[in-house]
Amino acid sequence: MLVYIFAVLLLVAAVILLIDLVPMAKDWLSRIHIGRYKNASGWEQSITKAGLKWLNHTPKIKVTDNTRFVAIDMMRGNYTRQAIQHWQEASLLLGLNESLKRTGDKRTENEIRLFLSSKLDDSGQWLAKPEHVDAAILSYAIMKLECIDAEKYSPALDYTWELIQSHIGEDGTVLYRKSMRNYRYVDTIGFICPFLVAYGIRFQKEACIKLAVKQIMDYEQYGMLDKHYLPSHAYSLKNTAPLGLYGWGRGLGWFSLGLIDAWRELPQEHSYKPLLEDVVKRFARTVITFQEEEGHWNWTVTRSETRADSSTTAALGWYLVQAAQIDELHEECMASAEKAIRYLMKVTRRSGAVDFSQGDTKDIGVYSMLFNILPFTQGLCIRMVNAYSDAKAV
Repeated sequence: MLVYIFAVLLLVAAVILLIDLVPMAKDWLSRIHIGRYKNASGWEQSITKAGLKWLNHTPKIKVTDNTRFVAIDMMRGNYTRQAIQHWQEASLLLGLNESLKRTGDKRTENEIRLFLSSKLDDSGQWLAKPEHVDAAILSYAIMKLECIDAEKYSPALDYTWELIQSHIGEDGTVLYRKSMRNYRYVDTIGFICPFLVAYGIRFQKEACIKLAVKQIMDYEQYGMLDKHYLPSHAYSLKNTAPLGLYGWGRGLGWFSLGLIDAWRELPQEHSYKPLLEDVVKRFARTVITFQEEEGHWNWTVTRSETRADSSTTAALGWYLVQAAQIDELHEECMASAEKAIRYLMKVTRRSGAVDFSQGDTKDIGVYSMLFNILPFTQGLCIRMVNAYSDAKAV
């Protein structure tokens, strides 16, 4: 009897060990011959192929940082998340839209239409109405699609505007979550500001544009480190104290995405254009200052000892390609973006999946120490390299 029990326990231990080892072995095998891309064109084709596959068949995203005894997390349902967040879907959609505009590829268009049918009904409303303002960046991605009539989805866009309004706090800016009324997160700038400006321009709602500009300018006032112009993770409404880390890489990414796309959406003659352009210039110089020699930005951009983060590098690369539209920044921004692309090529797997992105953040100041694939990064890389190619062709 004891021998039988011992055998069962040994078998259970072996299974638990295998569950731990299989993901590690899979990553190790996937990284063999990583980064062997000869040019940006071949790299773009490879990452687009992977991104296209992920749009409607997304990879499982780890929720926990645990790499030992993960069977326990699996039983609790805390190990992976099959349904990725709206901000990750939006990034893939934005990237594939840039690819579609350049290539006219029918398969890409069909996958985008299939994705839309999984999110929106025939009346143009959300099949499952979002509860969080993250949905605004997905709404923005839908608005940017040129292969569809975005007016068809105006009910979903109107709902997104109503959702954002329901999250406006006592200071007149938008909450990250209703349960966190006393904090303002840098993430929210990336989530909402491009949508607010695009929606406001298209449907002539000046209140939307004013809200986007206020969200950015209030963050600049309370959430930025003055001398170095680096955003903190968040700030408190009670005493305007910064929260989390100054220089968190993806925080810079979120600020850059919200800022640059909001600025791009404003017509040249709009009164807010010069105001945001001044912020774009100042932040571009900050971004370039903290770029590492190999072309990447680290997950903490102020410390060269920390790990490189592909998600930060892709976001800031996109920012610089767009900021290069400003004549006085053109040369240095394009050179910096080219360095970022060269680095990202080096960390792309044979499958076309861009590797070594920081995992999802747990809380203010609590950052993941796992670096792996991330649909958010994949979409940004597709978006960036297509925009860079267009800019070089001009």
